[in-house]
Amino acid sequence: MKPSPFEYHAPKTIEDAVALLDGDGKVLAGGQSLVPAMNLRFASPAALVDVNRITGFDRVRVHDGGAEIGMLVRHLSLERPSFDDPLSRLLATVARYVGHLPIRVRGTFVGSLAHADPAAEWCAVASALDATVVAVSPRGERAIAASDFFAGPYMTTLEHDEIATGVRLPLLGRAGAGFSEVSRTAGDFATVAAVAAVWVADGSIASARIALAGVGGVPVRAHDAEDSLAGADPTGAALDRAAEAAAANLEPVDDAYCSADFKRHLARVMVSRALRSALRDAA
Repeated sequence: MKPSPFEYHAPKTIEDAVALLDGDGKVLAGGQSLVPAMNLRFASPAALVDVNRITGFDRVRVHDGGAEIGMLVRHLSLERPSFDDPLSRLLATVARYVGHLPIRVRGTFVGSLAHADPAAEWCAVASALDATVVAVSPRGERAIAASDFFAGPYMTTLEHDEIATGVRLPLLGRAGAGFSEVSRTAGDFATVAAVAAVWVADGSIASARIALAGVGGVPVRAHDAEDSLAGADPTGAALDRAAEAAAANLEPVDDAYCSADFKRHLARVMVSRALRSALRDAA
């Protein structure tokens, strides 16, 4: 199938892009989710605003204790660490799980968050690390916490005239970070995936951040599991208890590939593996 008719715009400034977006329009950056949806008539925007000619948004900037990923940063460019922090290593690890090579060449980190697939790896990363989405509209710039950004499957709290221009992630410093995923085949969205960051001080776990993909309508932050690790010895038993806590509060649904009970089992395994990987990274 082919998409329904639409207007095409290719502005050269973010101000022009915002002005053109007002109404029933969609932003085109990588297009790896939007274009197939248009071809299948799942999406029928009246206009496409192609932001690829706007300069200055194709890099990762490290400043003020964080890294800001611009809206034109491709998945592929994150596959190699580009700055000295565990965050960069985590991004490189996760990037290799995102789609197939042609998708990683064209698709963007920010676009993945804006698409808000609950099984997307980057959405879980943003949730785990308390990311901030930067959005621009005719009213100015707005910062949206990841906890407030995801509204449901394929839904966000972006307004119709807002463009997500970047995502800010905090540097992890002395933390270790880990990721684990199971999918039907390589390149598929996650059946279940887990992201973890762990801070160890004086021989104990000071704090942890854990989030899962594929187990709900939005990425799920495992707060009970995080709380169980605070002050705990970094042992396998503590990690297993946290994995059990992460799975206990989940309410996944059966789908064509996996039962809800099996997803809970996978969640336990993925969280345990991600935590162990994070502790190795912190060592």
